[in-house]
Amino acid sequence: MKKILLFACAICLTLPLFAQDKGKIILPNIDGYVTLKCDFHMHTVFSDGSVWPTVRIDEAYREGLDAIAITDHIEYRPRKSDVVGSHNRSYEIAAVTAENRGIILIKGSEITRSMPPGHLNALFITDSEPLDTPDAMDALRAAKSQNGFIFWNHPGWASQQPDTTLWWPMHTQIFDQGMMQGIEVINGEYYPEAHRWALEKKLTMLGNTDAHAPLPNYAPGKHRTMTLVFASEATQEAIHDALKDRRTAVYHEEYVIGEERFLKELFANALDIKVEKNEANHTARIILKNNSDLVFRLRKDSHDPRLTYFRNNLIDPYTVYPQGTLTIDVRLNDGITGGDVNLIVENFLSQPEQGMKYTIKI
Repeated sequence: MKKILLFACAICLTLPLFAQDKGKIILPNIDGYVTLKCDFHMHTVFSDGSVWPTVRIDEAYREGLDAIAITDHIEYRPRKSDVVGSHNRSYEIAAVTAENRGIILIKGSEITRSMPPGHLNALFITDSEPLDTPDAMDALRAAKSQNGFIFWNHPGWASQQPDTTLWWPMHTQIFDQGMMQGIEVINGEYYPEAHRWALEKKLTMLGNTDAHAPLPNYAPGKHRTMTLVFASEATQEAIHDALKDRRTAVYHEEYVIGEERFLKELFANALDIKVEKNEANHTARIILKNNSDLVFRLRKDSHDPRLTYFRNNLIDPYTVYPQGTLTIDVRLNDGITGGDVNLIVENFLSQPEQGMKYTIKI
Protein backbone atom coordinates (compact mmCIF):
# COMPACT_ATOMS: atom_id res chain seq x y z
CA MET A 1 0.00 0.00 0.00
CA LYS A 2 2.87 2.39 0.86
CA LYS A 3 4.44 1.76 -2.56
CA ILE A 4 1.18 2.57 -4.35
CA LEU A 5 0.76 5.82 -2.41
CA LEU A 6 4.35 6.85 -3.10
CA PHE A 7 3.97 6.18 -6.80
CA ALA A 8 0.71 8.17 -6.88
CA CYS A 9 2.43 11.10 -5.17
CA ALA A 10 5.24 10.99 -7.71
CA ILE A 11 2.72 11.12 -10.57
CA CYS A 12 0.96 14.10 -8.95
CA LEU A 13 4.24 15.93 -8.62
CA THR A 14 5.03 15.25 -12.27
CA LEU A 15 1.76 16.19 -13.96
CA PRO A 16 1.71 19.99 -13.37
CA LEU A 17 5.17 20.36 -14.83
CA PHE A 18 4.22 19.00 -18.25
CA ALA A 19 2.07 22.07 -18.89
CA GLN A 20 5.07 24.37 -18.53
CA ASP A 21 6.84 25.94 -21.50
CA LYS A 22 10.59 25.65 -21.70
CA GLY A 23 12.18 28.43 -19.71
CA LYS A 24 14.89 30.72 -20.96
CA ILE A 25 17.75 32.42 -19.16
CA ILE A 26 19.71 34.69 -21.49
CA LEU A 27 23.45 34.40 -20.88
CA PRO A 28 26.33 35.30 -23.17
CA ASN A 29 28.58 32.76 -24.80
CA ILE A 30 32.31 33.24 -24.50
CA ASP A 31 34.71 33.20 -27.40
CA GLY A 32 34.84 29.75 -28.97
CA TYR A 33 32.37 28.14 -26.57
CA VAL A 34 28.66 28.00 -25.80
CA THR A 35 27.48 28.68 -22.25
CA LEU A 36 25.47 25.74 -20.91
CA LYS A 37 23.36 25.98 -17.75
CA CYS A 38 23.83 22.89 -15.58
CA ASP A 39 23.04 21.43 -12.16
CA PHE A 40 25.17 18.43 -11.22
CA HIS A 41 23.85 17.58 -7.75
CA MET A 42 20.29 16.56 -6.84
CA HIS A 43 18.32 13.72 -5.34
CA THR A 44 15.15 11.69 -5.84
CA VAL A 45 13.11 9.13 -3.89
CA PHE A 46 15.81 6.61 -4.79
CA SER A 47 17.86 8.13 -1.97
CA ASP A 48 16.66 10.86 0.42
CA GLY A 49 14.89 13.13 -2.08
CA SER A 50 11.13 13.54 -2.20
CA VAL A 51 10.44 13.52 -5.97
CA TRP A 52 10.27 10.96 -8.75
CA PRO A 53 13.29 11.10 -11.13
CA THR A 54 11.30 12.53 -14.06
CA VAL A 55 10.36 15.56 -11.95
CA ARG A 56 14.01 16.63 -11.99
CA ILE A 57 13.90 16.64 -15.80
CA ASP A 58 10.68 18.64 -15.91
CA GLU A 59 12.08 21.21 -13.47
CA ALA A 60 15.19 21.61 -15.59
CA TYR A 61 13.09 22.05 -18.73
CA ARG A 62 10.85 24.62 -17.03
CA GLU A 63 13.87 26.62 -15.92
CA GLY A 64 15.76 26.51 -19.20
CA LEU A 65 18.66 24.32 -18.11
CA ASP A 66 20.74 22.41 -20.64
CA ALA A 67 22.08 19.54 -18.53
CA ILE A 68 21.63 17.95 -15.11
CA ALA A 69 22.91 15.00 -13.13
CA ILE A 70 20.81 13.02 -10.67
CA THR A 71 23.25 11.99 -7.95
CA ASP A 72 21.40 9.80 -5.50
CA HIS A 73 23.35 8.63 -2.47
CA ILE A 74 25.04 5.25 -2.66
CA GLU A 75 25.15 4.64 1.09
CA TYR A 76 22.05 6.46 2.27
CA ARG A 77 18.70 5.22 0.95
CA PRO A 78 16.09 5.73 3.70
CA ARG A 79 13.21 4.72 1.37
CA LYS A 80 14.75 1.52 0.02
CA SER A 81 12.06 -0.66 1.58
CA ASP A 82 9.42 1.27 -0.40
CA VAL A 83 11.35 2.31 -3.51
CA VAL A 84 13.15 -0.74 -4.80
CA GLY A 85 15.82 -0.61 -7.47
CA SER A 86 19.54 -0.62 -8.18
CA HIS A 87 21.76 2.43 -7.82
CA ASN A 88 21.28 2.97 -11.56
CA ARG A 89 17.49 3.04 -11.43
CA SER A 90 16.84 6.79 -11.01
CA TYR A 91 18.97 7.49 -14.09
CA GLU A 92 17.20 4.78 -16.11
CA ILE A 93 13.76 6.18 -15.23
CA ALA A 94 14.71 9.79 -16.05
CA ALA A 95 16.60 9.05 -19.29
CA VAL A 96 13.60 8.78 -21.64
CA THR A 97 12.01 11.97 -20.34
CA ALA A 98 15.36 13.76 -20.63
CA GLU A 99 15.70 12.74 -24.27
CA ASN A 100 12.14 13.87 -25.02
CA ARG A 101 12.72 17.18 -23.26
CA GLY A 102 16.08 17.86 -24.86
CA ILE A 103 17.86 17.83 -21.50
CA ILE A 104 21.31 16.27 -21.32
CA LEU A 105 21.17 13.77 -18.46
CA ILE A 106 24.53 12.83 -16.99
CA LYS A 107 24.83 9.63 -15.02
CA GLY A 108 26.12 10.17 -11.50
CA SER A 109 26.08 9.03 -7.89
CA GLU A 110 27.01 10.52 -4.54
CA ILE A 111 29.57 8.73 -2.40
CA THR A 112 28.38 9.57 1.11
CA ARG A 113 30.89 9.26 3.95
CA SER A 114 31.70 10.96 7.24
CA MET A 115 34.53 13.50 7.31
CA PRO A 116 37.03 12.82 5.98
CA PRO A 117 36.51 12.60 3.07
CA GLY A 118 32.87 13.75 3.33
CA HIS A 119 30.54 13.57 0.33
CA LEU A 120 31.78 13.37 -3.26
CA ASN A 121 29.88 13.17 -6.53
CA ALA A 122 31.03 10.99 -9.41
CA LEU A 123 29.73 12.04 -12.85
CA PHE A 124 29.87 10.37 -16.29
CA ILE A 125 30.13 6.90 -14.78
CA THR A 126 28.61 3.93 -16.60
CA ASP A 127 27.56 1.79 -13.61
CA SER A 128 26.88 2.97 -10.06
CA GLU A 129 26.85 -0.48 -8.49
CA PRO A 130 30.66 -0.89 -8.13
CA LEU A 131 30.69 2.29 -6.01
CA ASP A 132 28.73 0.45 -3.30
CA THR A 133 31.75 -0.77 -1.34
CA PRO A 134 32.76 -0.34 2.33
CA ASP A 135 36.03 1.50 1.73
CA ALA A 136 35.71 5.08 0.47
CA MET A 137 38.95 4.89 -1.49
CA ASP A 138 37.71 1.76 -3.26
CA ALA A 139 34.50 3.57 -4.20
CA LEU A 140 36.49 6.47 -5.62
CA ARG A 141 38.77 4.11 -7.52
CA ALA A 142 35.72 2.42 -9.01
CA ALA A 143 34.47 5.81 -10.22
CA LYS A 144 37.88 6.74 -11.61
CA SER A 145 38.14 3.42 -13.46
CA GLN A 146 34.95 4.39 -15.34
CA ASN A 147 36.51 7.72 -16.40
CA GLY A 148 34.34 9.47 -13.85
CA PHE A 149 34.66 13.15 -13.00
CA ILE A 150 34.76 13.42 -9.20
CA PHE A 151 34.16 16.52 -7.11
CA TRP A 152 33.93 17.34 -3.41
CA ASN A 153 30.43 18.36 -2.29
CA HIS A 154 29.65 21.19 0.18
CA PRO A 155 33.11 21.27 1.81
CA GLY A 156 31.93 23.84 4.35
CA TRP A 157 28.76 21.96 5.37
CA ALA A 158 28.23 22.72 9.05
CA SER A 159 27.05 19.18 9.83
CA GLN A 160 30.49 17.84 8.92
CA GLN A 161 32.74 20.87 9.50
CA PRO A 162 30.95 22.91 12.18
CA ASP A 163 33.81 25.23 13.15
CA THR A 164 36.33 25.56 10.32
CA THR A 165 36.34 24.46 6.70
CA LEU A 166 39.43 22.25 6.48
CA TRP A 167 41.30 20.42 3.77
CA TRP A 168 42.18 17.09 5.40
CA PRO A 169 45.23 14.88 4.68
CA MET A 170 42.84 12.36 3.12
CA HIS A 171 41.79 15.00 0.60
CA THR A 172 45.42 15.41 -0.38
CA GLN A 173 45.64 11.66 -0.88
CA ILE A 174 42.48 11.63 -3.01
CA PHE A 175 43.63 14.67 -5.00
CA ASP A 176 47.14 13.28 -5.59
CA GLN A 177 45.65 10.04 -6.93
CA GLY A 178 43.55 11.94 -9.47
CA MET A 179 40.26 11.20 -7.73
CA MET A 180 39.19 14.79 -7.06
CA GLN A 181 38.94 17.07 -10.09
CA GLY A 182 36.40 19.62 -8.87
CA ILE A 183 34.86 21.24 -5.82
CA GLU A 184 31.54 22.89 -4.97
CA VAL A 185 32.17 26.58 -4.36
CA ILE A 186 28.47 27.07 -3.64
CA ASN A 187 25.96 24.61 -2.25
CA GLY A 188 23.30 26.61 -0.43
CA GLU A 189 26.03 29.02 0.68
CA TYR A 190 29.33 30.37 -0.62
CA TYR A 191 32.54 28.69 0.57
CA PRO A 192 35.45 31.13 0.09
CA GLU A 193 37.88 28.43 1.24
CA ALA A 194 36.71 26.19 -1.60
CA HIS A 195 37.07 29.09 -4.03
CA ARG A 196 40.67 29.54 -2.89
CA TRP A 197 41.44 25.81 -3.12
CA ALA A 198 39.98 25.69 -6.63
CA LEU A 199 42.34 28.44 -7.77
CA GLU A 200 45.39 27.09 -5.94
CA LYS A 201 44.95 23.43 -6.85
CA LYS A 202 43.38 23.99 -10.28
CA LEU A 203 40.10 22.31 -9.38
CA THR A 204 36.97 22.86 -11.44
CA MET A 205 34.50 25.20 -9.73
CA LEU A 206 30.93 23.99 -9.39
CA GLY A 207 27.73 25.34 -7.89
CA ASN A 208 24.66 23.15 -7.54
CA THR A 209 21.32 22.97 -5.76
CA ASP A 210 21.72 19.65 -3.94
CA ALA A 211 17.93 19.58 -4.32
CA HIS A 212 15.96 17.10 -2.22
CA ALA A 213 12.49 18.65 -2.22
CA PRO A 214 10.67 19.85 -5.37
CA LEU A 215 12.27 23.02 -6.70
CA PRO A 216 10.03 26.10 -6.73
CA ASN A 217 8.63 28.02 -9.66
CA TYR A 218 11.17 30.82 -9.57
CA ALA A 219 9.89 34.38 -9.88
CA PRO A 220 11.02 36.40 -12.89
CA GLY A 221 14.66 37.33 -12.49
CA LYS A 222 15.31 34.50 -10.03
CA HIS A 223 16.98 31.17 -10.73
CA ARG A 224 18.43 28.10 -9.10
CA THR A 225 22.14 27.90 -8.30
CA MET A 226 23.87 26.42 -11.34
CA THR A 227 27.19 25.65 -12.93
CA LEU A 228 27.87 27.48 -16.17
CA VAL A 229 29.82 25.20 -18.47
CA PHE A 230 31.73 26.66 -21.42
CA ALA A 231 31.57 23.79 -23.87
CA SER A 232 32.45 23.38 -27.54
CA GLU A 233 28.89 22.15 -28.16
CA ALA A 234 25.79 21.05 -26.27
CA THR A 235 26.70 17.38 -25.83
CA GLN A 236 27.57 15.18 -22.89
CA GLU A 237 31.06 14.59 -24.27
CA ALA A 238 31.72 18.32 -24.64
CA ILE A 239 30.51 18.96 -21.08
CA HIS A 240 32.86 16.27 -19.79
CA ASP A 241 35.77 17.84 -21.68
CA ALA A 242 34.90 21.29 -20.32
CA LEU A 243 34.78 20.07 -16.72
CA LYS A 244 38.14 18.37 -17.10
CA ASP A 245 39.54 21.60 -18.59
CA ARG A 246 38.05 23.75 -15.75
CA ARG A 247 35.89 25.77 -18.15
CA THR A 248 33.15 26.67 -15.66
CA ALA A 249 31.73 29.44 -13.54
CA VAL A 250 29.13 29.39 -10.76
CA TYR A 251 25.90 31.39 -11.08
CA HIS A 252 24.19 32.02 -7.74
CA GLU A 253 21.57 34.75 -7.25
CA GLU A 254 23.29 37.87 -8.68
CA TYR A 255 26.77 36.43 -8.24
CA VAL A 256 29.03 34.81 -10.81
CA ILE A 257 32.12 33.10 -9.41
CA GLY A 258 34.98 31.76 -11.46
CA GLU A 259 38.36 32.30 -13.00
CA GLU A 260 39.02 35.85 -14.17
CA ARG A 261 39.61 34.77 -17.77
CA PHE A 262 36.00 33.54 -18.05
CA LEU A 263 34.39 36.31 -16.00
CA LYS A 264 35.94 39.02 -18.15
CA GLU A 265 34.62 37.39 -21.30
CA LEU A 266 31.15 37.03 -19.80
CA PHE A 267 31.19 40.73 -18.89
CA ALA A 268 32.43 41.87 -22.30
CA ASN A 269 30.11 39.60 -24.28
CA ALA A 270 27.02 40.44 -22.24
CA LEU A 271 27.41 44.18 -22.81
CA ASP A 272 27.54 46.47 -25.78
CA ILE A 273 30.14 49.00 -24.63
CA LYS A 274 30.06 52.32 -26.47
CA VAL A 275 32.39 55.25 -25.77
CA GLU A 276 31.48 58.77 -26.92
CA LYS A 277 33.95 61.66 -26.50
CA ASN A 278 33.23 65.37 -26.50
CA GLU A 279 36.65 67.00 -26.71
CA ALA A 280 35.20 70.52 -26.72
CA ASN A 281 33.59 69.95 -23.32
CA HIS A 282 36.42 67.73 -22.01
CA THR A 283 33.97 64.93 -21.29
CA ALA A 284 33.28 61.39 -22.33
CA ARG A 285 30.32 59.10 -21.97
CA ILE A 286 30.39 55.32 -21.62
CA ILE A 287 27.13 53.56 -22.49
CA LEU A 288 26.72 50.00 -21.23
CA LYS A 289 23.80 48.11 -22.79
CA ASN A 290 23.11 44.76 -21.16
CA ASN A 291 21.86 42.10 -23.58
CA SER A 292 21.73 39.37 -20.94
CA ASP A 293 19.86 38.41 -17.77
CA LEU A 294 22.98 39.00 -15.67
CA VAL A 295 23.27 41.85 -13.17
CA PHE A 296 26.46 43.92 -12.95
CA ARG A 297 27.16 45.94 -9.80
CA LEU A 298 29.97 48.39 -10.53
CA ARG A 299 32.23 50.42 -8.28
CA LYS A 300 35.16 52.59 -9.31
CA ASP A 301 38.67 51.28 -8.67
CA SER A 302 41.86 53.28 -8.19
CA HIS A 303 42.51 55.44 -11.27
CA ASP A 304 44.14 58.54 -12.68
CA PRO A 305 42.66 61.37 -10.58
CA ARG A 306 42.39 63.52 -13.69
CA LEU A 307 39.47 61.28 -14.73
CA THR A 308 36.35 61.97 -12.69
CA TYR A 309 33.52 59.43 -12.71
CA PHE A 310 31.13 57.74 -10.30
CA ARG A 311 31.53 60.74 -8.01
CA ASN A 312 28.95 59.46 -5.51
CA ASN A 313 30.07 55.82 -5.76
CA LEU A 314 31.41 55.64 -2.21
CA ILE A 315 28.75 53.38 -0.70
CA ASP A 316 26.29 52.04 -3.26
CA PRO A 317 27.49 50.48 -6.52
CA TYR A 318 26.16 51.53 -9.89
CA THR A 319 24.08 48.73 -11.37
CA VAL A 320 23.52 47.50 -14.91
CA TYR A 321 20.24 45.59 -14.71
CA PRO A 322 19.18 42.72 -17.02
CA GLN A 323 18.36 44.04 -20.48
CA GLY A 324 19.07 47.53 -19.12
CA THR A 325 21.43 50.42 -19.91
CA LEU A 326 23.80 52.38 -17.70
CA THR A 327 25.53 55.61 -18.73
CA ILE A 328 28.81 56.59 -17.10
CA ASP A 329 29.74 60.25 -17.45
CA VAL A 330 33.47 60.96 -17.31
CA ARG A 331 35.15 64.33 -16.87
CA LEU A 332 38.59 64.74 -18.50
CA ASN A 333 40.56 67.25 -16.43
CA ASP A 334 43.90 69.06 -16.76
CA GLY A 335 44.03 68.72 -20.53
CA ILE A 336 43.99 64.93 -20.80
CA THR A 337 42.12 63.46 -23.79
CA GLY A 338 41.66 59.89 -22.60
CA GLY A 339 42.59 57.29 -20.03
CA ASP A 340 41.49 54.15 -18.22
CA VAL A 341 38.15 53.93 -16.44
CA ASN A 342 38.89 51.26 -13.87
CA LEU A 343 35.95 49.37 -12.40
CA ILE A 344 35.30 46.60 -9.92
CA VAL A 345 32.40 44.30 -10.79
CA GLU A 346 31.47 43.54 -7.20
CA ASN A 347 29.21 40.55 -7.86
CA PHE A 348 31.70 38.83 -10.20
CA LEU A 349 34.06 37.08 -7.76
CA SER A 350 37.36 36.25 -9.44
CA GLN A 351 39.12 35.80 -6.08
CA PRO A 352 37.64 34.70 -2.75
CA GLU A 353 35.23 37.47 -1.67
CA GLN A 354 36.78 39.91 -4.15
CA GLY A 355 35.13 41.49 -7.18
CA MET A 356 36.64 41.36 -10.65
CA LYS A 357 38.62 44.32 -11.97
CA TYR A 358 37.74 45.60 -15.44
CA THR A 359 39.06 48.53 -17.46
CA ILE A 360 37.28 50.50 -20.18
CA LYS A 361 39.59 52.70 -22.22
CA ILE A 362 38.56 56.18 -23.38
